[in-house]
Amino acid sequence: MNLLRIHPGDNVAVALTDIKKGETLSVDGVSVVAAEDVARGHKLALRAIAKDAPVVKYGNPIGLAKADIAAGAWVHVHNVRTGLSETADYVYDHKSYPLPEVAPRTFAGYRRADGRAAVRNELWIIPTVGCVNNVAAALVRENQDLVGGSIDGLYTFPHPFGCSQMGGDHAQTRKLLAALVRHPNAGGVLVLSLGCENLTQEQFKAELGEWDDKRVKFLVCQQVEDELEAGSALLRELADYAGQFQREQLPASELVVGLKCGGSDGLSGITANPTVGRFSDRLVALGGSTVLTEVPEMFGAENILFSRCENRAVFDRAVAMVNGFKDYYVSHGQVVYENPSPGNKAGGITTLEDKSCGCVQKGGSAQIVDVLAYGEAVKTKGLSLLSAPGNDLVASTALTAAGAHIILFTTGRGTPFGAPAPTVKISTNTALYEKKGNWIDFNAGTVAAGESLDDAGDRLLDYVLRVASGEQTRAEQHGAREISIFKDGVVL
Repeated sequence: MNLLRIHPGDNVAVALTDIKKGETLSVDGVSVVAAEDVARGHKLALRAIAKDAPVVKYGNPIGLAKADIAAGAWVHVHNVRTGLSETADYVYDHKSYPLPEVAPRTFAGYRRADGRAAVRNELWIIPTVGCVNNVAAALVRENQDLVGGSIDGLYTFPHPFGCSQMGGDHAQTRKLLAALVRHPNAGGVLVLSLGCENLTQEQFKAELGEWDDKRVKFLVCQQVEDELEAGSALLRELADYAGQFQREQLPASELVVGLKCGGSDGLSGITANPTVGRFSDRLVALGGSTVLTEVPEMFGAENILFSRCENRAVFDRAVAMVNGFKDYYVSHGQVVYENPSPGNKAGGITTLEDKSCGCVQKGGSAQIVDVLAYGEAVKTKGLSLLSAPGNDLVASTALTAAGAHIILFTTGRGTPFGAPAPTVKISTNTALYEKKGNWIDFNAGTVAAGESLDDAGDRLLDYVLRVASGEQTRAEQHGAREISIFKDGVVL
């Protein structure tokens, strides 16, 4: 099969292989001759589409024809424009779909003193200000002897903030870093401050709330003679505490998994994203939790999600989240629909609607039980939406802060980065999996070759449970651990 029509109502199909001009193609009883070369992942018109008529994919409009498009023509940015605008009216039209039946599953994780589950038992150094990033890095280098036994690693997450910020940015930095300190994958945390930054230790402790002083230690570098000696002593105390935790069998219902995509291509919404959606439905059926973010990549497909909000209150919060991001764009003088990156477009993504309709499939078909603010942790089991932008590092950091034990990251182009939580890279196509085996953990390109989405979802569930039990992702093997904090305002 070299051509796929995703939905019976689509007037375009997606090339599963490179198509040459003049090829006669058939899909779902429709025969068409390719009027030009069409690359894998790109779209071909199944019938003539008049100027200003909708281009339909996934059963949804993904844009409007800029000019008349002939049957067999390549359909992309040269002849399609977005149909989005800054305003939209939303109506709550509730829909519910059955979840699959899944036998109980377990993973070998850690049980924290507060009762939470974890999939890693690591020591984390959290700088409250960018000025101490190098101190934190030195502490990581000089204390690798603490790693061993049940302690899986020692890491720090540098960032440029924590000082010269005001208002919302100052609050977001404080909230995000405190959320990382609370993350269950950290068996022990050293909070590292300088001493003169405007994110003071007193403010940070107030944001953090209650903490276990055996698990969380604080160091202000300006208050000690030798910050490396003092920091190392505190890390040894944290290692003694964290080393007491051992893996044990825990129910899969305790897992929280973040859902993210980046470097999408024309197969993302056909292979990897719906595979993740099948996984999400399975984990939710087991009583676990998944988190979907990238709000700007819901634009144009938000109604698919809104209809699955379990009640009117959740719907209202979801609408407010989407409209809030639109207002954010408009307040900065930007349009809401300029999102697909050059890599997305090269891979076959034409408009934001095209990207969004594929993106939201990571959320499967489960009911949406909650809407989380940036820096807020998961509170309700099931599928939640999280307010964060589409940027890979910012969104993945937000998912970690929301309590995701593991992040599933689908990609058609490939990327080596990793979040603080284990980050599973899922390829949309087999060629990428074979080319970048040092980046990619799981191949969903098999769906394009005939594997069913249900089988791929089962296979992904098995893999995630192995990662939760300690199997390292490629990013972990390479030491790729990064954060990026959402920023909006001025720098003093």
